[in-house]
Amino acid sequence: MKLLKQQISKAVSTSITSLSYPEKDFSLAPPKNPDFGDLSTNISLLLTRDLKKSPLEIANNIANILNQNLPKYVSKVTVTPPGFINFKISDSFYQSNITTILDAGNSYGKGSVGKRKTANVEFVSANPTGPLTVGHGRNAVLGDTVSSILEWQGFEVTREYYFNDAGRQMRILGQSVEARYFEILGKEFKFPDDGYEGSYIKKIAQSIIKDKGSNLPSGDSNFKEKAEDSIFEDIKKSLLNLGIHFNQFTNEKTFYENGEIDKFLGELRSKELIYEKKNATWFKTTALGMEKDRVFIKSSGEPTYRVPDTAYHRNKIERGFDLIIDIFGADHADTYPDVLLALKSLGLKTDHIRVLLYQFVTLIRGGEKVKMSTRKANFVTMDELVNEVGTDVVRYFFVMRSMNTHLDFDLDLATDQSDKNPVFYLQYAHARICNIIKHGRESGLELSDKFESSLLSHPEEINLLRHMVRFPEFMELAYENLEPQIVANYLQELATRFHKFYSHCHVITDDLDLSKARLALITSVNMILLNGLNILGISAPERM
Repeated sequence: MKLLKQQISKAVSTSITSLSYPEKDFSLAPPKNPDFGDLSTNISLLLTRDLKKSPLEIANNIANILNQNLPKYVSKVTVTPPGFINFKISDSFYQSNITTILDAGNSYGKGSVGKRKTANVEFVSANPTGPLTVGHGRNAVLGDTVSSILEWQGFEVTREYYFNDAGRQMRILGQSVEARYFEILGKEFKFPDDGYEGSYIKKIAQSIIKDKGSNLPSGDSNFKEKAEDSIFEDIKKSLLNLGIHFNQFTNEKTFYENGEIDKFLGELRSKELIYEKKNATWFKTTALGMEKDRVFIKSSGEPTYRVPDTAYHRNKIERGFDLIIDIFGADHADTYPDVLLALKSLGLKTDHIRVLLYQFVTLIRGGEKVKMSTRKANFVTMDELVNEVGTDVVRYFFVMRSMNTHLDFDLDLATDQSDKNPVFYLQYAHARICNIIKHGRESGLELSDKFESSLLSHPEEINLLRHMVRFPEFMELAYENLEPQIVANYLQELATRFHKFYSHCHVITDDLDLSKARLALITSVNMILLNGLNILGISAPERM
C-alpha cells in the first residue's frame, strides 16, 4: 500500500506540474466516507488561495489529467465537494496482496527504520515500597508494548527498570517494618507518620523475626534491606505474571556511590547554575529561560528526585542509545523538563529522548468506582487484578485507550465471556479461523500456493482485504507516535471485518477453487492477527 500511495502521490504532483500549479505538500489518506473511494487528497483546497479559484474547479482540472493516464491499480478518479480528489483502487490490487502476506508470514508488517539502531525504554520504575498497583500495571504494559513496537521496526531494545532506593520513601519503609517488628514482639514503638500500612509490612516483619531473631536494635539496617529485597522479589514476580521481562535493573544508590551525582553538581556549580539559599541547594533554571528556580537539595539535606534522575539520564545518554524513551505517570509532568534542562546545561544532546506521560486508572465495578489509596491497606494490587480478569485482558485494556486519557477499567466488561469483551472478540476471531482451517483439513482441503485470488470479489472480502493491506502502515504509525492503542484499534477493526465476512461468506463450499481462495484469505487474516497479538503480548488460543 505504501508503494501504491507513493505512485499516486507522484501522479498527482505530475498533474499539478502539467497545469502549471504551484507545488504543495498534500495528504493522501482514506476518506471519512469509504463510498467516496479508497484514498483521497486535499491538494485542491491547499491551492485555492494561490490560484484564486474554487477548490472544486481545481480538483476537476487535476482529476481530468489523472483520468487520462490512471496510475497502476487505480480504477477511477472522482471529485467530491468541497474539492477532494478521490481514488478508487482496483480489486486486483487487494487480491494480489494475499500472496505477499502469506509469503511474509510472521514478518508481515515489519519495518526497518530501526535496523542497526538501539533503544532504551525505561518503564514501571516503581520504588520497592509495596506491591505493584493497577497504576503501575498500566505503565508496565504500555512500556512493554512500546518496546515491542520498536522491535517490530528493527530496533534492538533494552527494557530497563530504574528505582530510587536512597530517599525518604525507603527510610519510611524501613521504619514501618521496624514498628511492626516491635509490635509483634509486644514492645511499644511509634509508627512513622505517612508510614506504609499494608499487611505486607507485617509479613516482612514476621520474616525478619524468623530469620534474624527478636533482638534487633532500633535502627538496624535489616529492616530496610529485608523490606527492599522482599518487595522487589514480589515486584519481579508480578511483572512475570504480566509477561514482562527486563534486560536491566538500575538503582539510585549507584549514582551516589560512584560519584556521578557529585560530579554533575560540581559541573553545574562551575557554570554558576547551582547556588545555596535558606540552607537548600537550588538549580538556577531562571538563567535558562524558566520562570522559577528549582530545589535540587532540600534544607534537610535530602536531594529531590531531579538530582539522581539527572545522573541516571546522563548515564543512559553515555551508553550510546539511538533512542531513549521514558514512560512516566502524569504526575511527573512538572519534573522531567528540569532533568532535560540540566542535561542540556551539561552539554548533552537530548533530542533523542522522548518522554511519554500516561494518565491514571480507575477500576469500575457495577458502575461504581473501586476506592483505592497508596499507603493505606486498601489499594488494589496488580496481582489481584490479574487473578480476577487474566493477563490477556489486563494487557489489552491497558493499551486500548490513548495513554493521554484517563482509563476507566470496567471489571464487569473485563470478565464478560462474550463478544462485548474486546479481548474475547479478538481471540475468538483467531480461534474461529483455526477451527475453519481444521475443518478444511479434515475435508481434504489444505492451503495451496495455487489459488485464484480474483475469485475473492464479494464486497465483504474486498472490505476485509482493504484493511489487511494497511497493517504495515498502521504499525509504522504506531511507531511514529509511540501509541500502542493504534495496534489495538487496528486489530479490533480487522476482527470486526472478519466476523462480518464470516457471516456472509462460507469458506468451505462445493466450489473447490473458491474454497482454496477463501482459505488463503482467512489464513492471511490469521497471520496478521497473530502478529498484532504478539506485539500486544496477548495469547492466541486455538480453541475457545
